Amino acid sequence: MQYGMIIDLERCVGCHACTIACKAEWEVPVEFHRNWVHRLGPSRVGEEIASTYYPGLCSHCSEPACVPECPADTVEMTFKNPKTGETMTMEVAATWKDPIDGTVQIDKDRCLGCGACVDACPYQARYIDPALTDEISSDGKADKCTFCQPRVAAGAEPACVQTCITGARIFGDLDDPNSEVAKYVQKGVTSIEPDGGTLKPNTRYYNKKKEQEIALLLSTSTPQLADLAQVRRRAMLATLVKPARDAVRKIGVLGMVGAIAAKALSDTGK
Repeated sequence: MQYGMIIDLERCVGCHACTIACKAEWEVPVEFHRNWVHRLGPSRVGEEIASTYYPGLCSHCSEPACVPECPADTVEMTFKNPKTGETMTMEVAATWKDPIDGTVQIDKDRCLGCGACVDACPYQARYIDPALTDEISSDGKADKCTFCQPRVAAGAEPACVQTCITGARIFGDLDDPNSEVAKYVQKGVTSIEPDGGTLKPNTRYYNKKKEQEIALLLSTSTPQLADLAQVRRRAMLATLVKPARDAVRKIGVLGMVGAIAAKALSDTGK
């Protein structure tokens, strides 16, 4: 099974109902987003001037760049297939790709808030939510689209899909040939890959009239995309900087505690 989403660009009218529904469902801070709708263009495409809307969200990639960058200690987790009852056990860090449904998820209890996964995503589909603080991270925790996993598990559609007034967002199992998303793939869809990337995103785009033109427009006009090598270098630096910064904080706290203790002893000796 591989859950995926098709964005039908012929249907999208740029109304932002999907982004508002997502924020309401998941209490996403105003300044951040789990999904978005950008107007692209007008840009030169071949001999014409064209524009379109770019609705985006986490692509739940088949080969996600974010997952291997997570520096959190791994734990053993067991996943159960709801259809067959079969289970699978694997070691996962604080972010992982689900072996059953193919979604990419985050364990916010174990997230370090280092931002390595955020920097690793060339689609800028992750952010650090400053409201999610605890003893592990005072800076917040990583957040992103989960394909509304709790809603889907309960038999409902993702909030953005349910709210789309034109039916431009289609969700389902890409591995099921009878699903609507699989039928779209058979008609021809466009995947957006960063330079040097083979992430195999599972959020894809459909436009039967100008498939090649739309693919070019998306690839040249989408500000999120970046060279994957540069993205991975930023992610590596984030992984290295966070422990060092935390160490400095701890030293600062211990130094202050030591100073207070020394002052107390000094006062006692008077």
